[in-house]
Amino acid sequence: MFSREHILSAFSAAAPIMLGYVAIGLPCGILSNTIGLNPLQVFLLCALLYSGAGQFMICNMFLAGSSIASITASVSLVNTRQMLYAASFAPTCERTPRWLAALFAATVTDESYGVNTQRFAEGNWSVDRALMVNLFSQSSWTISNVIGCAVGAAVAIPVNIAAFAMTAIFICLLVTQKFTSANIIAMAVAALGVYVCKAAGLTGPAILIGAVAGVVCAMAFALTVGKRDTVAPSTAATGDAAATAGDAAAGPKGAPPETPPGCAPAGAADSRPGSGVAEERGGEGR
Repeated sequence: MFSREHILSAFSAAAPIMLGYVAIGLPCGILSNTIGLNPLQVFLLCALLYSGAGQFMICNMFLAGSSIASITASVSLVNTRQMLYAASFAPTCERTPRWLAALFAATVTDESYGVNTQRFAEGNWSVDRALMVNLFSQSSWTISNVIGCAVGAAVAIPVNIAAFAMTAIFICLLVTQKFTSANIIAMAVAALGVYVCKAAGLTGPAILIGAVAGVVCAMAFALTVGKRDTVAPSTAATGDAAATAGDAAAGPKGAPPETPPGCAPAGAADSRPGSGVAEERGGEGR
């Protein structure tokens, strides 16, 4: 565990993520400086929260004048996907020490989840290497944010342009989703909900209300379609079973019905000794 070989393989797997985090970590640090955070505060935010989309959201919603409660609820809602990521690794961490599994689950991100999932599927991968992928990625993100915050005062960047960085992150998340019917409904309802809330003057909770409305409508649609798809095959299967049972009872097409043992088929002459038909035929021959 944590051998030189494991460290090198984990660093190699995390390298693309680290480079990507530099590209978006610097703007995030600059934006954090714009709302008044110092490098130490940015470091603590990256170390404790560690949410790229969440940190961009905090800055953007703060600039928009949103309340602390609205910012907290919105960031928490966005980060619920991390719990699903961590839960999917539960079978992999069954024989892992609890402290190692807990630290691994707490540092999973979208990008590291994809890399580690692929490596686990390929085999010859372990939880300690997966954890190091997460930690290398987090280190890159934290250092980039701190540097961005430190040089933010020297770099003149309009607030509106800096705030659009968060929107760009969510556009990237959006275009990488599968465009299923449920996802399309979620996007449409969420956008409509935000528009209606802002038109009604509810600027603060607009994002939260729109997101919740989109998720609820998408889940309702998915459940409705799922029940419909479940009932249809069940009905068809019941009909097929009934038809099969009827065919089995009727026997093969064109074949006469089976005759119970000891009974002669209808219309057949009884040639047993002592039968009337046999005696009659015998009299005709005499």
